[in-house]
Amino acid sequence: MSVRIQHEPFDPGAELNALHAANLGIGAVAGFVGYVRDFNDGEDVAGMFLEHAPGMTEKALQKIIDEARERWPLLRVDILHRVGPLEPGEPIVFVGAASAHREAAFDGCRFVMDYLKTRAPFWKKEQTPSGPRWVEGRSSDQDAAQKWKR
Repeated sequence: MSVRIQHEPFDPGAELNALHAANLGIGAVAGFVGYVRDFNDGEDVAGMFLEHAPGMTEKALQKIIDEARERWPLLRVDILHRVGPLEPGEPIVFVGAASAHREAAFDGCRFVMDYLKTRAPFWKKEQTPSGPRWVEGRSSDQDAAQKWKR
């Protein structure tokens, strides 16, 4: 299990492959990669700056991983999230979940991403033609996380 917060770009394919290489008992790996878009809410986006609360962010992400592992037989879960300045087209987040079988890997990955969007202390500021703006949380993200409530 790993949580990494970094400024540097990453290779999503290498991250996905590393999940499987860690344990040959892994039969399924599900991954999600989020990218910086060049538009949002009807406006062009020239770039983004992502802030976080060091220490607090890692603890929040680890708690999400721990909860996923309580729900599904996950053999490994990795979260890699970038911070700092980002350009359109760059990967911003990687979530990977590995299990012996696909159902747990798919569900675990979706759960982690849904909770990351609503529980992790990240703040995004987009650079738009009309000036910088903070990105608000979406009700669709809250709805996605709500479906995992027990």
